[in-house]
Amino acid sequence: MSQYKKRKNHRLQNIKHELLKSKLSLICFVILVVIILVSVFAFLSPYDPDQVNVGKAFSAPDREHLVGTDDLGRDYLTRALYGGRISLLVGFLAMLISVSLGVLVGTISGYYGGWIDNILMRCVDILQAIPWMILVTVVSIFLKPGIQAIILVIGFFTWMRTARLVRAEALSVKEREYVLYAKTSGQSSVKIMLKHIIPSILPTIIVAGTTSIADAIMMESTLSFLGLGVQQPMSSWGSMLQIAQGRDLYLALLPGLLIVATIFCFNKMGDVLRVAMEPKMKGSQ
Repeated sequence: MSQYKKRKNHRLQNIKHELLKSKLSLICFVILVVIILVSVFAFLSPYDPDQVNVGKAFSAPDREHLVGTDDLGRDYLTRALYGGRISLLVGFLAMLISVSLGVLVGTISGYYGGWIDNILMRCVDILQAIPWMILVTVVSIFLKPGIQAIILVIGFFTWMRTARLVRAEALSVKEREYVLYAKTSGQSSVKIMLKHIIPSILPTIIVAGTTSIADAIMMESTLSFLGLGVQQPMSSWGSMLQIAQGRDLYLALLPGLLIVATIFCFNKMGDVLRVAMEPKMKGSQ
């Protein structure tokens, strides 16, 4: 068995061990799987999420509509299931953009150092100095509202923390023997970064990805709640909270719990992955 496969199997065993060691971690994992599955298979619901029935607007929960209906008489539970698709899709795609940019900038900054590092990190400092809510809201105003705009806005303005984490790891990895040998053997900088540095900091990238998903879902929910995110007839958990303003508590309870549970579970999975992929941390926790 190759060294790569051994290391991969070792990490998988560590992840399994961390999940089984903590009941809370295992519960969070199960909750995440359930939320993802019910969102993917939302089409099995007997109701059309966009079917309007004004005569049943804001109906209380009953046998026909287990969680009631919204302002247009649409089944609220079905809307929440389809809204999960949107929120999770935004979270995953925005995470891919954010992590890709963060890894690119952080790796280049850490590997080259010097004036390149200074310029890139000063750009990061400037972007981080602007409150994300103001930055994202202003940019959203100039874009056509919709899911594509939300994904792009969140992805392109949340990569700075990942860049700093990756830079710190790259500064350490580039001084290791195998990287120094690759330099002296004449390998190009691009090849060294792709073949040696990025694979070495993959655990950090994966952990950053889980936290980025949680952050993206929170930002999407906030923007949709303010009316700058997902537009009708599509629904997301944030837009459902907007509809619930000033209405009965049960209308806000379902999307609110889904947002809190999803974000908490993704953050918890990030902790599990961080400990599992960096076993040396176990002794410090």
